[in-house]
Amino acid sequence: MPKMKTNRGAAKRFRRTGSGGFKRAQSFRRHILTKKSSKRKRHLRDDATVHASDVKMVNRMMPYV
Repeated sequence: MPKMKTNRGAAKRFRRTGSGGFKRAQSFRRHILTKKSSKRKRHLRDDATVHASDVKMVNRMMPYV
Protein backbone atom coordinates (compact mmCIF):
# COMPACT_ATOMS: atom_id res chain seq x y z
CA MET A 1 0.00 0.00 0.00
CA PRO A 2 1.42 3.43 -0.89
CA LYS A 3 2.20 6.02 1.72
CA MET A 4 -0.46 8.61 2.49
CA LYS A 5 0.28 12.15 1.37
CA THR A 6 0.36 15.10 3.72
CA ASN A 7 -1.75 18.08 2.69
CA ARG A 8 1.01 20.66 2.23
CA GLY A 9 -1.30 23.63 2.75
CA ALA A 10 -2.35 22.23 6.13
CA ALA A 11 1.27 21.45 7.08
CA LYS A 12 2.15 25.12 6.62
CA ARG A 13 -0.81 26.34 8.69
CA PHE A 14 -0.96 24.01 11.71
CA ARG A 15 1.49 22.77 14.35
CA ARG A 16 0.93 19.86 16.73
CA THR A 17 0.75 20.63 20.46
CA GLY A 18 2.04 18.36 23.18
CA SER A 19 -1.45 17.26 24.19
CA GLY A 20 -2.42 16.20 20.66
CA GLY A 21 -4.24 19.33 19.52
CA PHE A 22 -3.16 21.82 16.89
CA LYS A 23 -2.06 25.44 17.04
CA ARG A 24 -2.95 27.89 14.29
CA ALA A 25 -2.34 31.55 13.51
CA GLN A 26 -5.12 34.11 13.74
CA SER A 27 -6.61 35.51 10.53
CA PHE A 28 -7.21 39.20 9.65
CA ARG A 29 -3.57 40.17 10.14
CA ARG A 30 -2.35 40.41 6.50
CA HIS A 31 -3.46 43.78 5.16
CA ILE A 32 -5.79 46.75 5.79
CA LEU A 33 -4.17 47.17 9.20
CA THR A 34 -4.44 50.94 9.47
CA LYS A 35 -8.09 50.90 10.45
CA LYS A 36 -7.60 48.18 13.06
CA SER A 37 -6.79 49.24 16.59
CA SER A 38 -3.45 48.45 18.20
CA LYS A 39 -5.22 46.31 20.78
CA ARG A 40 -6.94 44.26 18.10
CA LYS A 41 -3.70 43.73 16.16
CA ARG A 42 -1.84 42.82 19.35
CA HIS A 43 -4.40 40.16 20.24
CA LEU A 44 -4.25 38.73 16.72
CA ARG A 45 -0.52 37.99 17.21
CA ASP A 46 -1.21 35.15 19.63
CA ASP A 47 -1.66 31.60 18.37
CA ALA A 48 -5.08 30.03 18.75
CA THR A 49 -5.97 26.36 19.03
CA VAL A 50 -7.95 24.49 16.42
CA HIS A 51 -11.49 23.84 17.67
CA ALA A 52 -12.10 20.33 18.99
CA SER A 53 -14.63 19.59 16.25
CA ASP A 54 -11.99 20.30 13.57
CA VAL A 55 -9.07 18.35 15.05
CA LYS A 56 -10.15 15.11 13.36
CA MET A 57 -10.12 16.78 9.95
CA VAL A 58 -6.65 18.31 10.51
CA ASN A 59 -5.39 14.91 11.70
CA ARG A 60 -6.58 13.37 8.45
CA MET A 61 -4.80 16.02 6.40
CA MET A 62 -1.50 15.46 8.26
CA PRO A 63 -1.15 11.73 8.97
CA TYR A 64 2.56 11.83 9.94
CA VAL A 65 2.63 14.88 12.21
